[in-house]
Amino acid sequence: MLLIRILGIVFPVFAIVAAGYVYGRLKRPDLTTVNQLNMDVLLPALLFSVLSSESFDVAAYGGLALGATLVILGSGLLALPVARLAGVQAKTLVPPMMFNNSGNMGLPLAVFAFGPQALPAAVMLLIVENGLHFTLGTWLMDHRAHWLDVLKQPIVVATIAGLLFSISGFALPEPVEITIDMIGQASIPLLLFALGTRMIDIDLRQWRLGLLGAVLCPVTGLLVVLAVRPFLDLTPLQDSLLLLFGALPPAVLNYLVAERYRQEPGKVASIVLIGNLAAFVSIPLVLPFALQGQ
Repeated sequence: MLLIRILGIVFPVFAIVAAGYVYGRLKRPDLTTVNQLNMDVLLPALLFSVLSSESFDVAAYGGLALGATLVILGSGLLALPVARLAGVQAKTLVPPMMFNNSGNMGLPLAVFAFGPQALPAAVMLLIVENGLHFTLGTWLMDHRAHWLDVLKQPIVVATIAGLLFSISGFALPEPVEITIDMIGQASIPLLLFALGTRMIDIDLRQWRLGLLGAVLCPVTGLLVVLAVRPFLDLTPLQDSLLLLFGALPPAVLNYLVAERYRQEPGKVASIVLIGNLAAFVSIPLVLPFALQGQ
């Protein structure tokens, strides 16, 4: 039964998020170091492990990468006039509508919904989203940002290294490969748990702006997906993942970037956190359409 399958997919994701929220409420932990560890070690290890594997064919995901790029850029273009009509600074509202949660939520959802075989395609979506976030997103905040700062990011280094290994056909010794894979697998549940702990910081004073972002993010993403999907050469699995990609809420990284560049971080935090809370509703609504044909 489709409903039971959907519940089976979303329950582990939201249960881990809920566990993080409860723990955050009870203990008020400072996960700064843990989150930094995930961004600097665990997630890069996962990206490298998937990209460097023999089964990853970069060329096979060209259409998916193009689709993700169009979704990100198109969402920004659709969100820009909404920001002006709402009287919100474009740098506050538009980036969270462009750069979605393909890491914390996208990777686990892809695996739970479609199995381990979906991980390479989900990683490609994450690469596109993170690549544009670290480059275009940084430029949107600061036109003077230097490109070397982007290349120094561990996620970027791991992505480039993984792609080079994949293209060259060079294989790591099996014990090393297993070690990197085990380290990387720890990132997925930690991403969800950390997202839950951040939920305690929702600023209800900005609930109207947060609600606007919660609705606008999946709506703009899905509109662009529906517009470009007929023109892309995608496999059924890639087609489903792109649809799910369009429905994802804003990435937590938007808040960190806003804080770094002092771009109304309080408002961005509300957009991000309320948007992710609203995913409890939006994701189950989109999943039946994503699961068709699977």
